[in-house]
Amino acid sequence: MFVVDTQIHIWLEETPDRPWVPGARERIRLNGHREDPFSYEEALELMDEAGVNRALILPPSWEGDRIDYALEACEAHPDRFGIMARIPQNRPEEGKAMLADFAQNPHVKGTRLTFHRPQDRNWMIDGTNDWYWPVAEELRIPTMVHAPIWKKELGEIAAKHPELKIIIDHMGIMARCVDDAIGYWVAETADLARHPNIYVKVSALPGYSTQPFPNGNIQKYVREMVDRMGPQRCFYGTDITRLLGHGITYTDTIEQFTKHWDFTPEELEWIMGRGISEVLNWPIEG
Repeated sequence: MFVVDTQIHIWLEETPDRPWVPGARERIRLNGHREDPFSYEEALELMDEAGVNRALILPPSWEGDRIDYALEACEAHPDRFGIMARIPQNRPEEGKAMLADFAQNPHVKGTRLTFHRPQDRNWMIDGTNDWYWPVAEELRIPTMVHAPIWKKELGEIAAKHPELKIIIDHMGIMARCVDDAIGYWVAETADLARHPNIYVKVSALPGYSTQPFPNGNIQKYVREMVDRMGPQRCFYGTDITRLLGHGITYTDTIEQFTKHWDFTPEELEWIMGRGISEVLNWPIEG
């Protein structure tokens, strides 16, 4: 089975020459990520151990909008890494120029937008991000979106821009919701299945359960998402640096689907790697 992780962060230590955004370290702690750097060499070692063929790098918000380290990883290992790049969502002219460059860069498979922090939460509804959608659609740039509270708005964007592929992070669950509290968010996201250009990452799942691994109490919500969206539109992902400090291994995140939960071999083929590879036009070799 070909396995693609749809979300990892890699980063270097904060230095005077490489400053993090204000308040970043506190936000890392709040979201449960480790504070130590996570290099692409370490990521590769864990991927090889678990049998992960590829990973999509989402440059972390605490480093701002820079993607230089992600590009270094891709240039060193182009068959193992791709980038869902950050852009300055509130600076249209700069963002448009970057998108034009990204469309020509084989390492950049798409972008990732966020609407969940205090500074960007309202950008989807106050006009700040309106410039992005038509440009990304025209350039055919797949877009991952972390916007738990804006499902209705995402549906409207998907309907208005049918050629734009929108991939919702973490089943659309609000941060720090766990156990049965995730059911509302999952159902709200699954209601968007009527839009054929919307996809979902079934990602970071151990973090949404307070029960011990394999987190059997949330399997029904993942099953609901796969049943309603279809396995072709649901993509495995880890956000591994949120899990390592809680005793969850990379192998665990795979076996949660392949050994502990009830999915067919055909469903697993799509969920674990084929689906995202087709959406990003990143062919599976061999």
